[in-house]
Amino acid sequence: MTVSYGIWLVTLIGLAGILGVDLLIVGRRPHEPSMRESATWVTGYVSLAVLFGVGVWLVFGADAGGKFFAGWLTEYSLSVDNLFVFVVIMSQFAVPRAYQQKALMIGIVLALVMRGLFIGLGAAALAHFDWLFYLFGLFLVYTAYRLVRPRHAARDVSENRLIRATQRVLPVTTEYDGARLTTRLRGRRHVTPMLLVMVALGTTDLIFALDSIPAIFGLTKAAYLVFTANVFALLGLRQLYFLIGGLLNRLVHLTLGLAAVLGFIGVKLILDALNDTGLPYVNGGRPIEAIPDIPTLTSLLVIVGILAVATITSLVSGRRREESVR
Repeated sequence: MTVSYGIWLVTLIGLAGILGVDLLIVGRRPHEPSMRESATWVTGYVSLAVLFGVGVWLVFGADAGGKFFAGWLTEYSLSVDNLFVFVVIMSQFAVPRAYQQKALMIGIVLALVMRGLFIGLGAAALAHFDWLFYLFGLFLVYTAYRLVRPRHAARDVSENRLIRATQRVLPVTTEYDGARLTTRLRGRRHVTPMLLVMVALGTTDLIFALDSIPAIFGLTKAAYLVFTANVFALLGLRQLYFLIGGLLNRLVHLTLGLAAVLGFIGVKLILDALNDTGLPYVNGGRPIEAIPDIPTLTSLLVIVGILAVATITSLVSGRRREESVR
């Protein structure tokens, strides 16, 4: 898939404009969005992603369009799982609800920048080192295994090394000053907890990117599709946080569903690598043509099916628990 510099430029300008409008709205009127407002924004961002995917389908073909949708769904689902941690961060820092939008927005912008760097480095590395496909595949399978293991108690956000370093270097207040990052206290400039919240959100998403970036590279190696799928997955995440915050605890099978998706993509990535490049000392180092190729449409249907089953079974299980309590 070849994407011209002109298309890259138009895409980047368009996405920057969308983010700019979002930042302007949050900066001018910090507030806790209503369910209706959140639903409207999430619907708008999902519609934009679908329209963009259709555009990719029409311009670059069905295969590219299918890969975008598969990548976007995978990244979007992983982003929803990230919201569990975001809820914990907001709770531990006791962020007022009215100012959580700004913290989330800045955290998401930081995440976009870091993921952009990751994608650029990953695409360059994969273009020169074929063996990285096997490493990515094994990493995703291991990540899937980790997800199905019993989870330990979540670590306190204060254990984040970057946050501890910030607290050692900069004077930090214990009180918020609206949504400001700094405030003046006894004639001296101090950092408010809001800055620490944004650092926590940004670095946490960087950790999640270690799972999500290899996952989408397992579906497509086109940097354009990888980047745009990640951006559209993160757009609207702020509003989604307020929309389904109460629903997160009911998605009890989401982690198992994500484990299945990551495991499937990991195996697919290894099989594709064996089919495309082969391994030294195996079949004379030539590609193993007998290995079946998993079509893009099949990958998309598998991902949609797994996520649908995980969501439905979670809601049914939650309803049964509520009825048993009654």
